[in-house]
Amino acid sequence: MDLSYLKEKPIAVLGSGAVGKTIAADCKLAGAKDVRLYGSEEYYESSLKGLEKTGILLDGLQRNRDGFERSGKAFLDLISTNMGEVVKNAGIICICTVALRHEMMFKKLIPHLEDGQVIMLFPDNFGSLLLRRMMRESGCNKNVIIGGWSSAPFGSRIEIINGYRFPHVGLKYRAITLRGAALPDCDTDKFMKAAKYLPALDSVHQGDGTVKGNTILDIDFANVNPVIHVPATILGVSTMENWGVILGGHDKTNYSMYSHGLCPSICEVQYQFYNEEIALAKQLKVGCPEYKYEMFFSRRSILTQEYMGLDKNGKDNVVFPLNEPSNEGNTGPNSIHHRYLTEDVPVSCKIYHDLGVTYNVPTPIIDSMITIAGAFHRKNFFKESQYSLKYLGIDGLDIQNLAEYLRKGLYNKNII
Repeated sequence: MDLSYLKEKPIAVLGSGAVGKTIAADCKLAGAKDVRLYGSEEYYESSLKGLEKTGILLDGLQRNRDGFERSGKAFLDLISTNMGEVVKNAGIICICTVALRHEMMFKKLIPHLEDGQVIMLFPDNFGSLLLRRMMRESGCNKNVIIGGWSSAPFGSRIEIINGYRFPHVGLKYRAITLRGAALPDCDTDKFMKAAKYLPALDSVHQGDGTVKGNTILDIDFANVNPVIHVPATILGVSTMENWGVILGGHDKTNYSMYSHGLCPSICEVQYQFYNEEIALAKQLKVGCPEYKYEMFFSRRSILTQEYMGLDKNGKDNVVFPLNEPSNEGNTGPNSIHHRYLTEDVPVSCKIYHDLGVTYNVPTPIIDSMITIAGAFHRKNFFKESQYSLKYLGIDGLDIQNLAEYLRKGLYNKNII
């Protein structure tokens, strides 16, 4: 359990989007000795080019209960499209990319893994399961810790004007608590201890701290993105598409699902979506965070407690009433071609559906979201999504054998 060696090791951040840039910049501003950033060649021109010269400017409101703030311009130690040189001798490897790019990134990462490395996914989005499957199939037996978090430790956005991406990330909030676990779960204590060596989690450690999940599936149920994003985007689509058109006088890029889309009826659907997740977790005998009914009826939904915490009675410290305007929420989405649908539906919603079918848990609300999102995109996400239990390497397992795999890493295939 002595993970102090991580303090002297480089931190490798894989992914050059908002989360990746913010984690890398935050770690460097906190004094980490060696912080490296990897981005694919595909995005070099738009995301990496010139960062050695300009650095990454990190600022923003950074809302949180404790007033934690860290701002400045960070100059990283290595910025590269070469995976091998970025992860060489690294201690903690942060994976910060959308789930639909996990497979591509894992293929490049696996050949370079070294014993003793700790891999953290922000958020997990079933990535730990996929990475373990790919390592198993490629014959990689490196002694690494793999786990994920329910969310990124902040809400951040890259500044973009007329398509031009600035070397600037602005934080809307910082988390004061975050839920995490490893795969297998017997590594979770080590995973949580390793988190203390990642400065990007300082606001969490100085706040209410990390929460140990009950297996990696707990973390995938704890990801608030699907339950918040999907119903609010689908059911609020008319407001989104009319913003700046019929609803004149608005900049389309300033539309916020939280500030302008949520309403009591949508929040009710979000709550019923959440209850289907609870039913899945109960059937699979894994964990899932507990939220009270009234917590969904706020303009920041259940996200508020992640950065503002709860009072002594277990209620939200801050509520943003639905009958009052608010500028607290992140902007977006601006169209149906946004990760709030293009990622959260074919990844999380689809896996929830497949778990329900396999383990006899009805998921009618989640299924309806998949159906309607498919109609928007003229696709059948039930058939066209690559995400399935087989893709994650957990098909053919009864509940007992699934538990053995999640908790102990014991993999027995074709049980059911």
